[in-house]
Amino acid sequence: MNPGSQKTSASNTFDETGTLARELSSRPARIAIAGNPNAGKTTLFNALTGMRQKVANYPGVTVERKEGNWKFDPELPAARLIDLPGLYSLDATSLDEQLAREVLTGKVNGDGKPDLIVAVVDATNLERNLYLVTQLIEYGIPVVVALTMVDLAESRDLKIDVDKLSRMLKIPVVRVKAREKKGLAEINTAVGRILNEDSTANPFWIEGSASSSPPNEEDIHLSLSGDEAANKQIFARYRFISDVYQASVGTFDTERSNVSEKIDKVLTHKFFGLVILVAILLLVFQTIFTWAALPMDLLDQGFGALGDLVSDAMPEGILTDLIVDGVIAGIGGVLIFLPQILLLFLFISILEDTGYMARAAFLLDKLMSRVGLHGKAFLPLMSSFACAIPGIMATRTIESKRDRLATILIAPFMSCSARLPVYALMIAAFFAGQTVLGFVSVGAVLMLAMYTLGIAVAIVVAFVLKKTILKSPPPPFVMELPPYRLPNFRTVIQNMLTRAWLFIKRAGTVILAISIILWALMYFPRSEAPVSAADPETAQAEAARSQLENSFAGMLGKTIEPAIAPLGYDWKIGVAIIASFAAREVLVSTLSIIYNVGEDETEESPTLLGAIRGAEYPDGTKVWTPLVALSLMVFFVLAMQCMSTLAVVRRETNSWSWPVFMFVYMTVIAYVAALGTFQAGVALGFS
Repeated sequence: MNPGSQKTSASNTFDETGTLARELSSRPARIAIAGNPNAGKTTLFNALTGMRQKVANYPGVTVERKEGNWKFDPELPAARLIDLPGLYSLDATSLDEQLAREVLTGKVNGDGKPDLIVAVVDATNLERNLYLVTQLIEYGIPVVVALTMVDLAESRDLKIDVDKLSRMLKIPVVRVKAREKKGLAEINTAVGRILNEDSTANPFWIEGSASSSPPNEEDIHLSLSGDEAANKQIFARYRFISDVYQASVGTFDTERSNVSEKIDKVLTHKFFGLVILVAILLLVFQTIFTWAALPMDLLDQGFGALGDLVSDAMPEGILTDLIVDGVIAGIGGVLIFLPQILLLFLFISILEDTGYMARAAFLLDKLMSRVGLHGKAFLPLMSSFACAIPGIMATRTIESKRDRLATILIAPFMSCSARLPVYALMIAAFFAGQTVLGFVSVGAVLMLAMYTLGIAVAIVVAFVLKKTILKSPPPPFVMELPPYRLPNFRTVIQNMLTRAWLFIKRAGTVILAISIILWALMYFPRSEAPVSAADPETAQAEAARSQLENSFAGMLGKTIEPAIAPLGYDWKIGVAIIASFAAREVLVSTLSIIYNVGEDETEESPTLLGAIRGAEYPDGTKVWTPLVALSLMVFFVLAMQCMSTLAVVRRETNSWSWPVFMFVYMTVIAYVAALGTFQAGVALGFS
């Protein structure tokens, strides 16, 4: 095999007459940027493109496709820089690897193969990173290596001869420090020189046959022949990489102390590492709860004020109600989660950029693997205590599709902040002032019990899923522990804003549509029932109750009453459960309407508490009892009462089958648990 024949058969960009250079004068070059996770690819991508980026999805999947404009040559149009997923190899064992291969073979969007690849290589893990480089070269596309973290490698006495490395790989190797904009001009020059090359002879190709002889930069070769078996190709590749590494990298001084290793002895310690991890996570989530409270309240008040403004400015009627109660309320229901989304991804980006996230996953892998989950599932599950939406979005870091699905399917069991108003209402109505052992609040015990119940059920469900429909062998947990470094705050902020926009764009449309549907169910048909109360406020509340009772939602509540009666619920509670599908906390305002105490009542309102305590059936028996309240709390711990979560699951899985499955199985579990709670209480005489 000779360089010319290899390139002509593999490349779709070069030909005998050098048409690529002429073609690029009228169209943007297509350049892919590839690299291992934690190699600095994102930082380099941001440095090359600045803010000239856009994010979309690859066709048919939810994996993000990030592109940016890169002006590498003032005489040519800005290139389209395509950011491939972080990869260790191109063996196509994961979705990311498969998509990367499709991009490199020109099977995505009909764009054709890239004209060039920028391979980002971590100098501190050179030997391992070169495996991907050798695979990229096989595609017959010109490759330029951007060598990152050279300073860090040199601090470890790894002396890399960049010129020799370039000669042995037969491709340009450029030392870069993207954070400080160093090496970017050299990359521009190398890329421009290759893309302006008119001849078919590309001097940067690996060819020949494998050799196990001592390193010699003129004689080292890698066999890429299709006649060899796959395992021989892999062995040949590793021999080649080993030879290149030994010839171009100086000897590592094993006696020199390594700061990262000293830190890892503490942060990855079996006991102290877990203690530190828990402390960090507590700090992160406490900060999310604390910092997000004010902007969430402001957003809530802002959308409420906007609704009032529109309501006052427009005449009464269906259009006004649709805009205020459907559109504005629907959008507000989405954006109220935005502060938590922003803060979560801010901290995730910081932890990833510093190199700590890999240590956390390493620590927790053994614990999570006992129930069949990947170590990386821990953070998404912890995030779900704030809100399942960012928790589910955080599962993107899990490579295995089955492991990711298992994590997504149990994340909503974590008691999110939206459940707190439900817990608070039930505890305030029926358990306030009660203690255990004379000093422990029953309310605190019940709150802890609800959180514990969600975690316990999640563990059981994860175990069952991984043994049945998501059955797979224990995932091999191979993760590079990247060097510690200061976060690049430009990259952190950019990632945070990108994720926030994706959240709005992905979840917003579906959530808004469902909000309008729920509004319509509670709005139609219009009730013409007479109002007997003379007081205007009482009359308005009575009219609202009558409208709800005779609406489609009210009809549905009465329809499901026979099914929910064994749980201790009447049709009014059924309506509240249906309405709470828009958001769990909607249960409170719905009960306020039903019991004629006004839509603005809170979970601690004495009027609402009194109305719930005093509600009776026609025979005079109490509708609500402590046992009914406990049954409802159990139901809300386990039920999928959140359309926002289902919408995000639909987007993240690119299918309706998984959100439907999630809704059904969680509802069944919630029903059975609430039924068992109520009937056991009745049998024990607590009714």
